[in-house]
Amino acid sequence: MKRLIFQYLIEWMDSSKRKPLLIRGARQVGKTHIIRQLGKKFKYFLEINFERTKEIKAIFEENLDPKRICEQLELVFNQKIIPQQTLLFFDEIQACQEAIIALRYFYEEMPELHVIAAGSLLDFVIEKIGVPVGRVSFCYMYPMSFIEFLLATENELFAQELLRHTSKENLIEPLHQKGLKLLSEYMLVGGMPEAVLCWITQRNSKSCSEIHHTIIDAYRQDFSKYAKKTQLKYIELLFNRIPTIICEHFKFSQITPDYQKRELAPCLDLLIKAGVMQKVIYSASNGIPLGAEANPERFKLLFLDVALTQAMLGLEMKEMKDWILQPEKTFHQINKGKMAEAFVGQELLAYSNFSSQPGLYYWHRLSPGSTAEVDYVLSLQQKIIPIEVKSGRGGTLKSMHTFLETKESIEMGWRFSTQNYLVYEKIHSFPLYAVAGAINQTMPATIKI
Repeated sequence: MKRLIFQYLIEWMDSSKRKPLLIRGARQVGKTHIIRQLGKKFKYFLEINFERTKEIKAIFEENLDPKRICEQLELVFNQKIIPQQTLLFFDEIQACQEAIIALRYFYEEMPELHVIAAGSLLDFVIEKIGVPVGRVSFCYMYPMSFIEFLLATENELFAQELLRHTSKENLIEPLHQKGLKLLSEYMLVGGMPEAVLCWITQRNSKSCSEIHHTIIDAYRQDFSKYAKKTQLKYIELLFNRIPTIICEHFKFSQITPDYQKRELAPCLDLLIKAGVMQKVIYSASNGIPLGAEANPERFKLLFLDVALTQAMLGLEMKEMKDWILQPEKTFHQINKGKMAEAFVGQELLAYSNFSSQPGLYYWHRLSPGSTAEVDYVLSLQQKIIPIEVKSGRGGTLKSMHTFLETKESIEMGWRFSTQNYLVYEKIHSFPLYAVAGAINQTMPATIKI
């Protein structure tokens, strides 16, 4: 399955200023698979998994001389390691702290060797041991985007149309309906590669649902790897409760009245560091960078993937079928707005710069009694763009108008809904399935397939 990050990896491979690369991301978003795909570009490819071959850690314990390490790895695996011809891949590198530290010396003493590493819980180890500034590059990976889902389901022509289409012209109605239908599939399958592959090969919603729950169980099993025993009950509580309150102003009292913020806040930070949660932080949004006016105490939360979120809520995939196309179905009335908003947040992350960890921001009026709120605020091409998300055809957009009236220098806002493309005054309306196209309209060729 084609991933947009692959082109970034090709550029890293070809760069003369290349550094060892650490790919960060939650478990099962496809890190190992994409590196194996990159390995096909090399004459030799050596993959070392530190969780499966724990004895290999002994090679790194003697010293961190990269030439000695390569010589011993060659003997153990009977595989040549030749600079410019070999991709050396350290998987689950968080299980060997010395290997993370060794990346520095690979850069300094063997810069011509291609070295890449990945791990699911890397942030915890990096926080503990650090990574030398300027010696290692980072890359961030998320679940498959909607554009990647289209490519995987053999809808490349439609994906190309979305990337070049502008808000000034409607799609013909059959194409618009096709987009909504494909989006409804994505909302129930999600972006976890294993689930997408299952959908492609089997078209079996029950099998996809089983994969979702297996992934959720794997995240639960990880709790004990990064949390103290005394924190496990709080982690479990947050993990189970947050899918019910995504895209709401977060208060720890929403989780339970039985525990205090001082008990829950460190555990929420752990889930965010593990990659299964994402904060959307309030920003006053008066200028760039948005983070300069952010208040980290005011935030909303997203779960890693929209389909996993719905699985956590106990919804069966057959119940979710066509909820976008058939809004009259009642099961989703209470949370379909949240799910649409979460989808757009997931898309914004997926299309962000791979080399830096993105932040998501929102805005709301802080004056007493005000309910004005803009779901996301984005910074593109030195422009601030407010975003509102509607699960149906959209409404009056009072909050968007309030934002634009308050901040007169802002040129336009985006609305995502089930409506077709439309421009009215400063508001550009896009279908929910066209987040990538909206980004490409503002920054042409940002997303390439």
